[in-house]
Amino acid sequence: MSRKTGQLSFRVICSRLSNCREDVLEHLLELAVEIAREGREGRRIGTLFTIGDARAVMAWSRPLILNPLEGHPRERKHIGSSELWGTIKELAQLDGAFVVSDDGVFLAAGRFLDANASNVEVPFGLGSRHIAAASISFATKAIAIVVSESSIVRVFQRGALIAEIIPELWLFNRHQVALRGRVSKDKQHRIAIITGEGSGLPTNSAGK
Repeated sequence: MSRKTGQLSFRVICSRLSNCREDVLEHLLELAVEIAREGREGRRIGTLFTIGDARAVMAWSRPLILNPLEGHPRERKHIGSSELWGTIKELAQLDGAFVVSDDGVFLAAGRFLDANASNVEVPFGLGSRHIAAASISFATKAIAIVVSESSIVRVFQRGALIAEIIPELWLFNRHQVALRGRVSKDKQHRIAIITGEGSGLPTNSAGK
């Protein structure tokens, strides 16, 4: 998927989110879809990104490894940097989450998210990475994006699953999606996007 052609595909997701910067979200979703499609070294990998409210996310998390993104110039860590994507794909093989600022700068990798999962309801069948994403999006104002090892990309905000992206249309009938809602198929980019019915956002979130 071209980094300049994702706008029409992902605009529907940004419209369902609060505090959404289209340019940042669309680039990050394109990167997530590439990771879901390509994997690494012949295997599927899963990873997690948070966007926005970075100070709170850092407070609700702790490092699993020394931060490999520390000390590099901000412009080289921006989601729009052509040098960054390969690095993020390599780091995605490690455990832990990426923390991305509101304006699209990668601040940290390999973070363990400590947010409490007791106030969120994750659809049945989704694992610990999705619980962590839902929880951090409930505890903070961040948006969380999960790339699952089954190649589905999911977006959470305020503890709720907002959208799912199937990165290949031929996978659509083979995977059981967690959302029941509107399905948009983009044949040009070979993806399907499912957005849930209603707003999908709890009103009692601590991140409100």
